[in-house]
Amino acid sequence: MQIYWTTINKIIDETPEVRTYLLDCPEEFTWEEGSHTHFALEGFNAGDKPNRGLIRHMSISTLPNENTIGITTRIREQCSEFKAVLRNHKVGDKVAIFKTHSNVPLKREGKNVYLLSSGVGLATFRPLVLDYLERADNVNQIHSLNIDSSKDFLFTNIFKSAPDKKFTAQFVDNRKDYYEEVKNLAEDRDGLFYVVGSDEFIVQNIEVLREHGIKPEQIMLDKHEQQRSELLSVDLSI
Repeated sequence: MQIYWTTINKIIDETPEVRTYLLDCPEEFTWEEGSHTHFALEGFNAGDKPNRGLIRHMSISTLPNENTIGITTRIREQCSEFKAVLRNHKVGDKVAIFKTHSNVPLKREGKNVYLLSSGVGLATFRPLVLDYLERADNVNQIHSLNIDSSKDFLFTNIFKSAPDKKFTAQFVDNRKDYYEEVKNLAEDRDGLFYVVGSDEFIVQNIEVLREHGIKPEQIMLDKHEQQRSELLSVDLSI
């Protein structure tokens, strides 16, 4: 396994609780839209066994042509050991990335694509939207729906409706409006539905989509195949 050590070159305060850490691109490090990586802080591999408290599974919120690796995360006042340490990191500090993979690249199958996310999960979709806006080949249109109860919505400079590009962005701040809209979107029986958020959020979305006739193969999750199969095996008869 190759571990890439790199440097924080910029820290952006996206909202009062959300930061994006922009990292230098190590030589030979490559990724595609929808990628996640293992993001680790110094000291994680200092002992006989890796300190898992200093490692997190994170989405990369940038595209390769931006020439920087973006890690966007929410850091609340009460937070984990990992985020408490990360909060004190400065520009110039070293971090590590490894085991990078994409479970949710943009499918170009001539269909409508729906991006369903909660809070900072929108970071996973930022590269997909940028990729689509740069090259719309074989994608009919994209609709993004994000719920964030904080009302501090992310990336509004990118997630803004552009009718000429067949892209629409919608933000809601409550579950009732969110799931009503998911039901409306599920009327498209041929669409592709991407879902990113907590496991509870993912399961709730799957249940709504399945109840409205969306098949498992139309639902894309940022999960390994085994995890994806388990989440999609929801029993609709219960």
